[in-house]
Amino acid sequence: MKLFAATALCLAIVATPALANAPTEKDAIAMVERGVALVKAKGKDEMMKRINAKDAEYVQGELYMDIRDLKTGIVLAHPYNPSIVGKDLTDVPDANGKKYRREIIELAAAKGKGWVDYQYKNPTSGKIEPKTTFIQRVDDVVLEVGIYKK
Repeated sequence: MKLFAATALCLAIVATPALANAPTEKDAIAMVERGVALVKAKGKDEMMKRINAKDAEYVQGELYMDIRDLKTGIVLAHPYNPSIVGKDLTDVPDANGKKYRREIIELAAAKGKGWVDYQYKNPTSGKIEPKTTFIQRVDDVVLEVGIYKK
């Protein structure tokens, strides 16, 4: 029993820093707000450039920003999946069949910002995981930053 308790304690100590460093909803909102400020100051082309360059202000491991056109749904920049840039994936569902991109566009158009839940591949684990994304409309684009639910 003592060995089990000691092992459990060691595992808890080892796992705690990883959980403590996991991005939070506040981190996602703060990154979107930085992006909104940049788009307002320098335009969406500069935002796209920074995302594609994996600028540390907008790409931090599993916490990263992508941007899509509000009217067409076309992905304008994505730091980890450049194969989807230039594509309209609005009606392509996640692993559970949810058309979350459609929900993102509809939420941005109706309310300007909010949260959307879905399943997506985590770039650090390589696995499909539950994710919640904070989105905000700025002009004719939508900025998106999500966190993976642990």
